[in-house]
Amino acid sequence: MTLNSITLAELLPADAEKATLVGRVFDPEAGGPCVVVVDSGFAVDITDLSPTVSTLFERDDLLAVVARGRAESADRKRWELASLVSAFGEERNPEVPHLLAPIDLQVVKAAGVTFVASMIERVIEERAGGDSARAAALREKLAEVIGGAISEVKPGSEEAARVKEVLQKENLWSQYLEVGIGPDPEIFTKAPVLSSVGSGQAIGVHSESSWNNPEPEVVFAVRSDGHAVGVTLGNDVNLRDVEGRSALLLGEAKDNNASSAIGPFVRLFDDQFTMDDARTLDIELRVDGQDGFTMEGTSSMRKISRDPLELIGHAIGDHHQYPDGFVLYTGTLFSPTTDRLAPKAGFTHVLGDIVRISTPQLGTLVNTVMHSETAPRWEFGIWALVSNLKNRALL
Repeated sequence: MTLNSITLAELLPADAEKATLVGRVFDPEAGGPCVVVVDSGFAVDITDLSPTVSTLFERDDLLAVVARGRAESADRKRWELASLVSAFGEERNPEVPHLLAPIDLQVVKAAGVTFVASMIERVIEERAGGDSARAAALREKLAEVIGGAISEVKPGSEEAARVKEVLQKENLWSQYLEVGIGPDPEIFTKAPVLSSVGSGQAIGVHSESSWNNPEPEVVFAVRSDGHAVGVTLGNDVNLRDVEGRSALLLGEAKDNNASSAIGPFVRLFDDQFTMDDARTLDIELRVDGQDGFTMEGTSSMRKISRDPLELIGHAIGDHHQYPDGFVLYTGTLFSPTTDRLAPKAGFTHVLGDIVRISTPQLGTLVNTVMHSETAPRWEFGIWALVSNLKNRALL
């Protein structure tokens, strides 16, 4: 199994001809990124209409601008999507056009503990102190008790407050349950601006981690006024052993080189795909190891404990602004527990794993696992982007 084994049909949504898809392509001739719209098997350059994805999403005529780019496809610079797929894994080569994460100046935020299963797994991590060997026994002990108590509870409700009192008396309360069913969700900054990787690129796990996993998630693209304009797929790569030692190590567990993957494209909301459609997405995960190991799982937005608009409302408002917009990972139902390296040791990544996160409505985000220390270095930052756009007379 390799990155190149993915097909163009898998990369794109099943209804790609009806979908409004925006992304970015690295252009060797320009020495930097181009904003693109997907049209009939091509990624069409619309950078002259908007130099960044963030400024494009701020436009009131967003859909009209994208439609113009598609209508002018034959007269614009464009790349065959099939060639971009064949270039998966070539991000180190500055001479090869390749897909990038479909966002740029947006802040990368994430909501955690938004599904019951993930709440329980976070409690297990906490009680295990980051030791995967203790997780199996704790899972048997805690999953039924805590899961039964919180499975139907609305976060922030009076019932949730009563459940908290009961679990506190039984010494089963946790800081993760506080953000899971309490009045305020966990919202944190996942990665620096411009550091996310796209479909076909490497994702990174820290070499010192021995218990880590992918987190398949729906990612909402939100402009500066708090209005969600579309969604894409994300992998919120997580070091379970690090966060399990202390929640104060969340930054070290979540934010490492190549630990934020987003893509392949942002699907804009339009007449064909709406917020209600996003609320019903089922996300499939598949991990294929070079050792023959295979793991599959599903995360359904139908089972999220807080509505996406509620999560967005906690991220932005009078208390916090994002002038260039932001994207929001919304959490995952899937917490892998399949034993891999030893009995009752649970799942952890092995170098070379191919991780596929997909849904028919959004396509496939596919990445290969490397150590963060040896994955392609993140060196194209905000100043590099501004300088590149200026040199191309796009500012």
